[in-house]
Amino acid sequence: MRESRLWFWHILTAVVILFLLGLHMGIMHMGTLMEALGLGSTHPTASAEVFERSRQFFFMITYIALLGTALFHGLYGFRSILCELSLSKTLQKAIGRLCTAAGFALFLYGTYVAVRVFQMKGV
Repeated sequence: MRESRLWFWHILTAVVILFLLGLHMGIMHMGTLMEALGLGSTHPTASAEVFERSRQFFFMITYIALLGTALFHGLYGFRSILCELSLSKTLQKAIGRLCTAAGFALFLYGTYVAVRVFQMKGV
């Protein structure tokens, strides 16, 4: 039952990643189209605009959501691949714990950075 639940979350995170990356593509790589619609600028990668976006609450939340979903999706997929190598149960549990610990550490660090940049007043 546990593996079924984790697999469900793996698939769900894929859908969330598709949505968030679609949003990213629209904002970052279709600047001309977005500006024509009145939704963006033509220079989305200019450092001043990157910094300004990072200070908006919406973008901070989407960065953190993308970070969390991508970490879970990638690390669970990596763990699944390794567990298919017919490893012992003890080694599978160790790999699972290592992936979990790495995921939490990376998520905490990435969230810390996103929040700190959001709180910055200037460069």
